[in-house]
Amino acid sequence: METLKNATLFGLNIYDPKGFMELLLRFSFNLLIVFIIVRLLYYPITKRKDYLFTYILIAVITFLICFMLGNVKLQLGFALGLFAVFGIIRYRTNPMPIKEMTYLFVIIGISVINALANKKTSYAELFFTNFIVVALIFGLEKIWLLRHESCKVITYEKIDLIKPEKRQELIADLEKRTGLKINRVEIGKINFMRDTVQISIYYYSDENTVDNYYADNDDDED
Repeated sequence: METLKNATLFGLNIYDPKGFMELLLRFSFNLLIVFIIVRLLYYPITKRKDYLFTYILIAVITFLICFMLGNVKLQLGFALGLFAVFGIIRYRTNPMPIKEMTYLFVIIGISVINALANKKTSYAELFFTNFIVVALIFGLEKIWLLRHESCKVITYEKIDLIKPEKRQELIADLEKRTGLKINRVEIGKINFMRDTVQISIYYYSDENTVDNYYADNDDDED
């Protein structure tokens, strides 16, 4: 073991026991926090498996990038750069809702903090920071926001019903088609060539027993 500790390959140490143990400890801690936020707080409410997959992988990659490049002197600029890069990500689907984008920001932020915490930061401070984030999310999701408003984006062909004076008729037709008790709607992109419009429908999850069906079959059209 002592031989491996001092051995190098192409200028890199083959094995650094102190650095490796620190990586395992921080990675395990960060993964635990991300699991609590994403799997135990976010997923039971939204049932969005696609975002569950995305958040965990982004958290892992962000942490590893920050940790492996943690010795770079431009740590602050590097961290802010990651926020900027991930902040402008757009997948080839509908834009991420505000709540999902907030969770993405939290996941990236937590991973950066856990990876770049240096010797000036104690483990007590690091634990307290993570605890505060988890506690706030728990309080907002489970205590304060008792009614959770879900959103689905659909392509609608009756563009004559998008007029303000026909809003109630539009909601009634959407409720009949989807089986959801709709709270409000927002009109998105209008395609007059195809006579279609993108409509965001908002509804309370606890009022709709078919919410799990829509969560598992969330294949919205572009």
